Amino acid sequence: MTAVILDGRATAKTIKAELAQQVITLKEKGITPGLGTLLVGDDPGSHSYVAGKHRDCAEVGVHSIRIDLPQNASQADVRAAIRDLNEAKDVTGYIIQLPLPFGFDTNEMLELMDPDKDADGLHPINLGKLVLANGGPMSSPVPCTPAGIVELLNRYDVNLKGAEVAIVGRGVTVGRPLGLLLTKKGIDSTVTLLHSGSKDVHHAIRRADIVVAAIGVAHYIKPEWIKPGAAVLDVGITRVETDNGAQLLGDVDPQVHDVAGFISPNPGGVGPMTRAMLVRNVVEAAVRANA
Repeated sequence: MTAVILDGRATAKTIKAELAQQVITLKEKGITPGLGTLLVGDDPGSHSYVAGKHRDCAEVGVHSIRIDLPQNASQADVRAAIRDLNEAKDVTGYIIQLPLPFGFDTNEMLELMDPDKDADGLHPINLGKLVLANGGPMSSPVPCTPAGIVELLNRYDVNLKGAEVAIVGRGVTVGRPLGLLLTKKGIDSTVTLLHSGSKDVHHAIRRADIVVAAIGVAHYIKPEWIKPGAAVLDVGITRVETDNGAQLLGDVDPQVHDVAGFISPNPGGVGPMTRAMLVRNVVEAAVRANA
């Protein structure tokens, strides 16, 4: 069996083209979506990721502003930047790039955000709305990676209704909110959330029609654990030092390709979808703000 590749790059490109048309229509009505980013520190990965978000916005026609603070920025500096973004009329959604430097209380900073401008969907109010969600479209931003996973599966006609889904990893950005989204009425998947305290992990994975690996352990998911024909999404990434230098490896063993029916590569799968969903959240926030 050769797995169908869930091509996140191509799918994200299609979504951004759709958003570009929507932005044109909004601008004709006097509505201009705008993204803000707040980056604290000098982490190269964070700088690269933020730069990619601004490139995505430029492609779609979304205005964007960037606030970069030094590694030694004080908590008062960060609070002031959040306040500025909350008040900025030209910002309809923004993100605080994580992780923040050592010493910052991430949850405290996220709670200072205007939840209506929370482009990542990680504000406690928005996560609470996801908990309470029933059927129908969401009226609040949805966390970007879970939204991107569901969108990618839908675009490839992978059946979610009644599907058994094994999510490996219970982080707040992927595992936990993804479980909430997949069990939402109208999607109707059955979810098993696996983590370091789970027993018989491979048996739970073996039952699953869809496996989402978001644990950050290189090649953790083995081919013998996968039901033939299952959809496997590789989300976690680990930096591994080798004789040939550093490599970035996903959570899924490459041999899984020989067993799965669908597989998202890493990189090139869920990552581009996450960024596309961020832009979508910014655009949808502009629509809601002007409703």
